Amino acid sequence: MGADCCGTPEVQPGAEHPHNMQNGASMLSSGNHNLHNKSKQAPAAAGPHKEYVQKREPYYKKRVDLFEQYYQREVDRVKAAQQADRHIKVTLPDGAVQDAVSGVTTPMDIAKTLAKSILKKAVVARVKAESATEARTWDLLRPLEEDCTLELCSFDDKTGKDTFWHSSSHILGQALELEFGVDLTIGPAIEEGFYYDCYLEDGRTLTESDKAAIEKRMQQVVKETQSFQRVAVSRDEALAMFQENKFKVEIISNLPETATISLYRCGPMVDLCTGPHLPNTGYLKTQAVNNLSRAFWRADVSKDPLQRVYGITFPDKDSMKAYQHRMEQAKKRDHRLLGTQQELFFFDRLSPGSCFFLPNGARVYNNLIEFIREVYWEYEYEEVVTPNMYNFDLWKTSGHADHYKQNMFHFDIEKQEFGLKPMNCPGHCVMFASRARSYRELPLRLADFGVLHRNEYSGALTGLTRVRRFQQDDAHVFCRPDQIKPELNRCLQMLKLVYNTFGLTYKMALSTRPQEKLGDDAMWDQAEGALQGALDESGLEWEMNDGDGAFYGPKIDITVYDALMRKFQCATIQLDFQLPIRFNLQYQTETGHERPVMLHRAILGSVERMFAILTEHYAAKWPFWLSPRQVMVVPISEASLEYAQQVRSQLRKAKLHVDVDATDRKMQKKVREAQLAQYNYILVVGEQEMKGQTVNVRTRDMQEHGMHPLADVTAKLLEEGNSRSLASAFSKSNTASGLVTGAASGIEPANQEPVEAAAVAAKAAQSDDHQFDKARVN
Repeated sequence: MGADCCGTPEVQPGAEHPHNMQNGASMLSSGNHNLHNKSKQAPAAAGPHKEYVQKREPYYKKRVDLFEQYYQREVDRVKAAQQADRHIKVTLPDGAVQDAVSGVTTPMDIAKTLAKSILKKAVVARVKAESATEARTWDLLRPLEEDCTLELCSFDDKTGKDTFWHSSSHILGQALELEFGVDLTIGPAIEEGFYYDCYLEDGRTLTESDKAAIEKRMQQVVKETQSFQRVAVSRDEALAMFQENKFKVEIISNLPETATISLYRCGPMVDLCTGPHLPNTGYLKTQAVNNLSRAFWRADVSKDPLQRVYGITFPDKDSMKAYQHRMEQAKKRDHRLLGTQQELFFFDRLSPGSCFFLPNGARVYNNLIEFIREVYWEYEYEEVVTPNMYNFDLWKTSGHADHYKQNMFHFDIEKQEFGLKPMNCPGHCVMFASRARSYRELPLRLADFGVLHRNEYSGALTGLTRVRRFQQDDAHVFCRPDQIKPELNRCLQMLKLVYNTFGLTYKMALSTRPQEKLGDDAMWDQAEGALQGALDESGLEWEMNDGDGAFYGPKIDITVYDALMRKFQCATIQLDFQLPIRFNLQYQTETGHERPVMLHRAILGSVERMFAILTEHYAAKWPFWLSPRQVMVVPISEASLEYAQQVRSQLRKAKLHVDVDATDRKMQKKVREAQLAQYNYILVVGEQEMKGQTVNVRTRDMQEHGMHPLADVTAKLLEEGNSRSLASAFSKSNTASGLVTGAASGIEPANQEPVEAAAVAAKAAQSDDHQFDKARVN
């Protein structure tokens, strides 16, 4: 069993290859970290951190010395395999079969026999041994062991990106050690990029001014083309190597005494890691440090404070330029910035993680909920209202008391323990069980917008994307087994309707049974078959995520892409076998009693999170139906102010959000200010308009649409709002579907492939690792 640098144990048998071998001791003090390269003097860390680096140099050197001892065993294994000369068959994706030697031939050796373009792009391999049920990612320089299929992955593949950025985190770790003398903790790849958490003793912290030194050190490591080497060691050997780092010791100590642990080295950096990794650091052609933040060991505020350093790397400079451009766009669209500019919401220290929605923000918030209510009516969901606070007996029955209590707000009342609800599903189970149920009542579709509370760590709170108080468009369907598929089809239809209305694109994936699961295989076969059938009938593309389902049932995960093609996890559709059993839910049939199947379903997810996503998706240029600032009436002079107020009054009767600019500024200035404030329509009125009961229509994209009767404009705006069109009613580009982008809608087009923006990945990285009900509609 290996211990990852991101703290994840995994079985890691196998040996290294002499292609990746270094001879002799590393000279840490001189910076000669890789003897494949010409020796170069590494400048010592300067400033207040120098003494900490010097203090740890013996520890760094000890790691390398021990690693080289262990590495000799790997070299000996390869030599023994060469002498044994046991031949194996390697099957490529096109069906071609190549001969190889067990314990000697590597994926890199196979790649060298293929087209140069394949060799040039390959960063890691996927290997499925003949005796295995699943493929594993595999170092290009790690020998193959038995008959297998082999797939070479490039940076364009998800597996390739994960490996590329995981290797990059080790380079970042090396830079942090050599520049600041830190104790490294964990350093995983994330959706776009990577980070490393480190501990700086004596209360030291890193600042923005330290980014340049980190990047310079990373560039040096890349230039040295340091090889990644792998060894397997015992638990005792790993403890001996890392005894000066209490965080690594804790990780190792939590592994079984008989565990076999894999270690990786690049230059003077040796770390616990399952791998795999790039062949060498030279694969990184460009790198940057993009953020510094605070973290805590094990995400526990009562434990040691850590410094989290985020980085990004690419195999070419053009990708970095494109990424940096997207980051600039993302900063401009940050919902926290736009929320302040448009007076939508704010947060206050008196209630951390609980948003204050101002009138403009409440308009958007309520519009989202009312939209979902209309969809509920169309699809025959029944809205219910359930308590916010429950006796902890409920959470003991549901299982949350044992597995989720740390994420709940709980307190004593009259010597009994109560908790604020973090989700609605247990309450809906109580509602189902409140009286006898017949099979004729099913499916029973219960929807709930109840307020939820989750005790997120203060350091994890991030705008509207991670809060403590929120609402969901949460619904649960109790149905018979034969009703699963049609109910799933209804959920997918609702999903399509809502996301198309927002102008969001999305992808779906089926997550199947994990190794540890509740229920028998026959039950899982039926559930997974129903999910797959519904996905097939949807006509949309979907992917398979084998083994990624919840322990209580399989699920459909939906990934949403915004205008910048950043991805977000919002909606989910899940089948649950566990809660109906825990709450002993039953319904009467003609022959006895049966247990219902429970389907968890959300489309927006949390309303707060969707609010944030849409704010950034539209860049706060809200479509008319969602807009908190729909119309600004601009009188040309004081003489037309009374008519302007009459126009406002008529439009307000039509339930439109209208303001009047009664200031004494020039008309052109008023119009421009209204456009910058993102009013969808600016209606200019003067003496001529007053006489004819007309208005002069302008839109926020600086287009003039001329004079129109006020009654006609009112009707057009109502039609635009009621249809929830993304296009202006006065735009020539308006289409029957209303799904347009560009100036008419305020949605900037994006022509990039779907990728996760680092800012969003950083939010996601504030992980809810131990959430018992994470998959249950977060």
